[in-house]
Amino acid sequence: MRRLLPQAMVVAALAGGTSAFVAQDKAVRLSVDGDARTLHTYADDVGELLADEDLRVGAHDIVAPAPGQRLADGDEIAIRYGRPVTLTLDGERRRVWTTARTVDGALRQLGVRAEGAYLSASRSAAITSRGLLLHVRTERTVTFRADGREHPVRTNAATVGEALTAAGLTLRGQDTTSVPLDSFPRDGQTVTVMRITGGKEVRYQPVPFTTVRRADPTLPKGTEIEGRPGEPGTLRITYRVRSVNGVRQRPRKIGSEIVKAPVARIVRVGTMIVPARVGGPADGLNWRAMARCESGGRPDAVDDSGRYGGLYQLDQGTWHALGGHGRPQDAPPAEQTYRAKKLYQQRGAGPWPTCGRKLHQ
Repeated sequence: MRRLLPQAMVVAALAGGTSAFVAQDKAVRLSVDGDARTLHTYADDVGELLADEDLRVGAHDIVAPAPGQRLADGDEIAIRYGRPVTLTLDGERRRVWTTARTVDGALRQLGVRAEGAYLSASRSAAITSRGLLLHVRTERTVTFRADGREHPVRTNAATVGEALTAAGLTLRGQDTTSVPLDSFPRDGQTVTVMRITGGKEVRYQPVPFTTVRRADPTLPKGTEIEGRPGEPGTLRITYRVRSVNGVRQRPRKIGSEIVKAPVARIVRVGTMIVPARVGGPADGLNWRAMARCESGGRPDAVDDSGRYGGLYQLDQGTWHALGGHGRPQDAPPAEQTYRAKKLYQQRGAGPWPTCGRKLHQ
């Protein structure tokens, strides 16, 4: 009996340990991205089970129940790995994560309204762990205003130009739209079609001439006469003209060219000093009194007939015969008196029948 008692105690201890070991074994169902299997584990919680199965999860992955949750026999554990999707939605690009395995699942998970949308990949296309590039253009309403009417269209077009075609509208010649044709059409956007007609318009305008003053020693100082008249030139200006939806726009200058050059006006400016004396009895006469009588003492005076002018009311033929240039009323007073003295030397006071007597006062 003494020998049998220790052996019985050892057998009892082994039986109790086996019961505890069996009690820690749990049958659980593990699903990884939809692939499910049943396994036995001695792990106390979900995190320990994942470590035992060498399953790593990141911030974008989903584990249910959570890794810290204790395990019980019959539990179900699901793992969904996150997949990166570079999503361009209605022209705006962003990077998102999804645990869906197909495009259709990702769209539902991301809340993207895909009815009538353009998709760069089919709905059934798989999303691998490496991710996916996905372009989505949802269906939008765009209204075109053209030819006095509104043309609404539902479209998933990538550009305003494509939406314009979908609306059954075409651009002709210089026609354009209120927004660039390659811009993205937004939902609710209104685009105006501008019908443009026009061409070129040519206008002519004068180019003023310049005046060149040249010294002339053959003319008395203070005398200016026109040596050559000036002629204006002609400038041809070309404009772009157009009408937008029947409304004429302001012309836009696109070029200019001088088709006729202006001709400068030449003025001869006298530099010769006119002598005050003629060397004879005329030098001692009262020419001031006679000038007051003839013209009121005004060098630029002209009679009513327009024939006689200057201080001494000389006609142009006489003036030229005395060596004068131009008209007497345009000459300096000193030259007018000098020419009058020369006339007196030739003909006396005869040319001035009324005022000639003033010379001797």
